[in-house]
Amino acid sequence: MSTVATWPSAAETWLDQRGKGAWIAAMILGFIVFWPIGLALLAYMIWSKRMFGKCSRHTRTATYAFKSSGNSAFDAYKAETLRRLEEEQDSFQEFLKRLREAKDKAEFDQFMDERVRTAAAPAAPESA
Repeated sequence: MSTVATWPSAAETWLDQRGKGAWIAAMILGFIVFWPIGLALLAYMIWSKRMFGKCSRHTRTATYAFKSSGNSAFDAYKAETLRRLEEEQDSFQEFLKRLREAKDKAEFDQFMDERVRTAAAPAAPESA
């Protein structure tokens, strides 16, 4: 009974290690073999957010980056580098936010200018 209960989790882990492409291939193979299997895999992929979310392999890689290597000098260098990269990412996100705000303001100003022109344009021919 325990073998039956563990093979689905072992298959899930195996597919997770290979990424989203393996899940899609398993789903297609399921449709070819017997369509309810493919449908069940598709439903599971959507329900577990494997279809649209990030694969768990990426989260494992992120947690591995914070593990200690045992070398304190390297760990200090790695921590400083990660801190610097996070600061750069934050400043880049702020830059993108300012860029979007400037673009939105320019589009709004253009809209308002066009609105003023269209409101003034019909008034000119009527008075002439």
